[in-house]
Order: sequence, then structure tokens, then C-alpha cells
Amino acid sequence: MDYNDVIIKPVLSEKSTDLAVQNKYVFQVSMRANKHLIKKAIKEIFNVMPEKVNIIRMRGKRKRVRYQYGITPAWKKAIITLREGEKIELFEGQ
Repeated sequence: MDYNDVIIKPVLSEKSTDLAVQNKYVFQVSMRANKHLIKKAIKEIFNVMPEKVNIIRMRGKRKRVRYQYGITPAWKKAIITLREGEKIELFEGQ
């Protein structure tokens, strides 16, 4: 698996923005990725050394569209903790 296939996109929400102050960054990752693979991908793509990786599997939600119900797809979220002094420029205001 290519490292660019492991990290899908950053999660930009109010809660993830508050975590960025604590050197924690949130990404949507592939469902097949594990902690070791995510750590290597972050190191290779952003040139920073992750200290810790936490993974959360987000369940799909039940949504109603008109008269029918459907389910949004499940996805995996990774919270990356970086060493003190390092940061990912993607999350900084530009």
C-alpha cells in the first residue's frame, strides 16, 4: 500500500482544531491501515516524527432521505501526537 493511499484527508472540525494546540492532528485514514503503517506514512509525507498514534473506527450513521433510510459509510480516524516543537503546516492558518 502506498503511503498516499493510507492518509486520505485531514479532518478539519472544531474539535480537531482545538487538538492542534496540543500537537495532536486528526486524519481520515484507510480502513486497512494499522498504527505502524500510519506512523510510517506521516513520517514520509510530512517529514515529522509521530510520538503516538491512536485509531478510532467511526461507525456509519443512519440517515433519512425522503421516505427511505440509508447508512453513511464507516471510516477510520487517526489522531497523531507529534513531538514537542514539531508541527504540520497543513493545519496552520494560511
